[in-house]
Amino acid sequence: MLAVAARDNQWQRRIRPWLWIGPALGFLAFFLIYPTIRTIIRSFYGKNELTPTFVGLDNYKWFFTNSDAIGTLLNNVLWLLFFAGFTVGMGLVIAVLVDRVRYEALAKSIIFLPLAISMVAAGVIWKFMYDYKPAGSAQTGTLNALLGTVGLGPVGWLQSPGFRLSTFALIAIMVWMWTGFAMVIISAALKGIDPELLEAARIDGANEWQVFRRVTLPLLGPTLAVVSTTMIITSLKTFDIVYTLTNGNYDTEVIANLMIKEMFVFGDFGRASAVAVVLLLAIVPIMAFNIRKFRAQESIR
Repeated sequence: MLAVAARDNQWQRRIRPWLWIGPALGFLAFFLIYPTIRTIIRSFYGKNELTPTFVGLDNYKWFFTNSDAIGTLLNNVLWLLFFAGFTVGMGLVIAVLVDRVRYEALAKSIIFLPLAISMVAAGVIWKFMYDYKPAGSAQTGTLNALLGTVGLGPVGWLQSPGFRLSTFALIAIMVWMWTGFAMVIISAALKGIDPELLEAARIDGANEWQVFRRVTLPLLGPTLAVVSTTMIITSLKTFDIVYTLTNGNYDTEVIANLMIKEMFVFGDFGRASAVAVVLLLAIVPIMAFNIRKFRAQESIR
């Protein structure tokens, strides 16, 4: 009897965890894994959804040889470099500065506030900021009105394909929104640094810049890596702000918006699936790196 009871308890211990995680795994399989596999398979077929024909790698060949698609890749590279770089850099600087002010909580709340706004709402706000009227007309856009007060002509912030000005104007909006997020995460890591380490460095004769560069910054390394990869993933998935303000016009197209257009505007399921797979392949290695960093931090704790 004791052996039977022990065996039953052993089976219960083995089965019970699966009863808890089973629904979550089923949900994940049905809504993530299955659609991903279907999308990968669909990327090897043509445009027609009712009677798709196998086209092999033609959709991928189109993506990597089409001039518009290559321009889209260039825009995403710009997003990756400038959005991620400026967001993490400004978040670090602000976190260090705010850590020294009297009204730290209030300052952080104000800086973090833009992230509480939806992407569409932020797009509407900045549409008024960037609004452009031809020279000689009354400028209702905030930035062009300010340029007018110093005798400069209006600038088509969202209507200028040259030098990718419109892309940089969109990147500036996202930097404004996400800097608060980076600041909060980095600030939390700053709070976790032992003050005795900083004080020991000062006692050894290090000035504030040396303390920051040789002590604080290395200790923030894992956190900066996680924040950077999060911002890189965000830049690769950028869609809302582009769709709201330019819909990809004036050389502002990005991968996510191109995918939506191929699917719902041109009805080309094959090309849309290929674009989705390219985006997936770009994000997965970064996600894996992020997960490893999280695990490394957890093991340190």
